[in-house]
Amino acid sequence: MRAPPSRDIHTLLDIYSESHRNPTNELIHFVCVPVIVFSLLGILWAIHPLVALAAAAGAMWYYFQLSKPFALGMLAMAGIMLALLAAMPAYAVLPLSIAIFVVAWIGQFVGHKIEGKKPSFFDDLRFLLIGPLFVLGFLYRRLNLAY
Repeated sequence: MRAPPSRDIHTLLDIYSESHRNPTNELIHFVCVPVIVFSLLGILWAIHPLVALAAAAGAMWYYFQLSKPFALGMLAMAGIMLALLAAMPAYAVLPLSIAIFVVAWIGQFVGHKIEGKKPSFFDDLRFLLIGPLFVLGFLYRRLNLAY
């Protein structure tokens, strides 16, 4: 896989989509990627809510460098996820987040087995942050929103 320019969102999404063309794999990603983000925030929240907020802020900084419309969408998504975590009983956050995280990653790898291609982040870790934009991009295209 070629190395993408550091700030070209279209190139990053094009490269990411190369290993996400199978409709079943895409569907798995549309479900699993958001729940992985939620579960990761939940694990960080269980450490301390400020750790989750700091991680979300760091991701938002990166997303704003790539695309302001995507960053706003991700900000809304992160805000909803963090609000859900805040509303959950503290004792439930960590076990639920770990369970969701494991099941969703199994789903991701099943999707890539179906696709017949390895996950993009094996070549470049920044694709762990691009996956949510890939899913959000589908929604933006459906709503005819530019990114």
